[in-house]
Amino acid sequence: MREEREPDGYQGYAGYTELDGYDVEHEGEYEGEGEDGEGAGAPRRSGARKAVLATVGGVFAALLAVGGYGLHNVVTAVQGGSSSSSGGGTQASETAAKTPQAPPTAEQAAAVAADFLAAWGCGDVTAASALTSRPETARTALAAFHENVPARTLALTATGPAATGPDGEPAVGFRVKAEFEGATGAWEYDSTLGVVRGESGKAVVRWAPTVLHPRLAQGGTIAVKALPDPVSKPTDRNGKPLEGFPSLAAVLPGIAPADSGTVVTGRAVVLSAAGKEPEQLYVLTPPSAPQVKLTLDADLQRVAEEAVKQQAAGGKPASLVAIQPSTGHILAMAYSPSGYNRAVSAGQAPGSTMKVITSAALLEAGVTPDTVVPCKDTTNSPRQWHNDERGDFPAYTLADDFSHSCNTGFIDKGLEKLQPGTLTKVAREQFGLGLEWHIGIDSRDATIPVPGTKDEAAAQYIGQGTIQVNSLAMASVAATVQSGRFRQPVLREDAKRVTAPGALPAGVARDLRAMMARTATQGTARTPMAGLTGQIGAKTGTAESGGTATNSWFVAYRGDLAVAAEVDGGGHGFAAAGVAAAQVLKAGGKG
Repeated sequence: MREEREPDGYQGYAGYTELDGYDVEHEGEYEGEGEDGEGAGAPRRSGARKAVLATVGGVFAALLAVGGYGLHNVVTAVQGGSSSSSGGGTQASETAAKTPQAPPTAEQAAAVAADFLAAWGCGDVTAASALTSRPETARTALAAFHENVPARTLALTATGPAATGPDGEPAVGFRVKAEFEGATGAWEYDSTLGVVRGESGKAVVRWAPTVLHPRLAQGGTIAVKALPDPVSKPTDRNGKPLEGFPSLAAVLPGIAPADSGTVVTGRAVVLSAAGKEPEQLYVLTPPSAPQVKLTLDADLQRVAEEAVKQQAAGGKPASLVAIQPSTGHILAMAYSPSGYNRAVSAGQAPGSTMKVITSAALLEAGVTPDTVVPCKDTTNSPRQWHNDERGDFPAYTLADDFSHSCNTGFIDKGLEKLQPGTLTKVAREQFGLGLEWHIGIDSRDATIPVPGTKDEAAAQYIGQGTIQVNSLAMASVAATVQSGRFRQPVLREDAKRVTAPGALPAGVARDLRAMMARTATQGTARTPMAGLTGQIGAKTGTAESGGTATNSWFVAYRGDLAVAAEVDGGGHGFAAAGVAAAQVLKAGGKG
């Protein structure tokens, strides 16, 4: 039996009755209804409703006979609606919605992309999100972007015509340029948006987080955030980094920031994602802190570290300090083992290097370099003293005693010419020893007490007894001789310096330089100083430490570089300490 089909548009009519509450299957059940709707049987449809149905049925029959006018228009007219100009009806719309649509054309993609970028750029979140495939999601994301990335200006520009993406849909590349208040440059990056057809069939931006920034493909948020306040890392005098030097590892963290200047907190555009470290996408304003340049020279520090390391092999504690005599700047500071900065904090007897100050006192007391000061094999104070170089040398002058490091000659002439406390006074007033130094880090000041007995005085004249100094103090002694005046050593320019109450007489400084030069070329320091040219001078020292081994000391200068080194248990001054000091002089001294 052939199935009877109803004319096109009838389903629209059935739909209409359902919207109006009418059920076709139960139409006969309403016959017993009274006019007021209260019959004994099932309720019946009112006469008015029947009239409507009769009218619609009549209109339908008439139009069906005429043809050319869709039934959907009839139903729409009865409902008071408007009909589609295309005459396709509801079924046509549903069919169109289910039928695959062609992707937007390149022109459509370019147009919607331009509108979207313009709305986003001017901050019209509502307009921009309405042009996307997910308006509410896009609205929330765009609003958050504008709030978290408060750019002063936001320019978004297409970077070329729409291209076909891998999914066959057009894609438009664009460039973002954001400018911020106080920033030195603009944050710029490239992204891409895809274009699809929305439910209405119009071209819209396919919304995805990558529209905001390509790095959001894996999730996360982008916002302008303050960067951590910078920690000032001191540099050397030339701006070179000082990290990596063993002797400075404990020193640098203790360097206080500069007294003047303020810390500037930086800002950056930061990508934050769960489980990952925040990533800086663009630094708007870099953080800054007052830069502290130390007086150290990184190149010379490297040499000093190696020199001390070599002499400290076998467990011998050692230290070295290098100073620029013309400025008092500490150029290098090395010590071993790590953990205790013996270069500036130790207190030890300097041995015969103290004879530089004893000679200054004797010269000021009227003794000249050519004054005969016999070097006896032994002498008494009443304690008995002797020399490393055994024998009697009655013709030695003060200069001979100095270059050969004769103990007995200095003890005898010191006890003869100097009053108790003279050495303390000369050390303080002309060499700055015993004053309170502020070099930029904690350090120990030299101690040269007034002797109470002749034995104590005799010990001080040759650098023994109660004298306590370190490499820093003795490097300053060599620097004072070279330049002719005391300049308190400093590790940073803004350190508060002290000045010596007096001054080293010019004639005394001249004689001391001559005596140290002779020692470097003909005396006990000639071996380590061999090959060094220019203005050079040196003095060796061997200090007794109470054990069988003696401590090695050496002070010297070459041009505008003065060095002091000590090696605990290193033996004679020309050996361990002399070798270390000479390495630094060769690297940094100038003729």
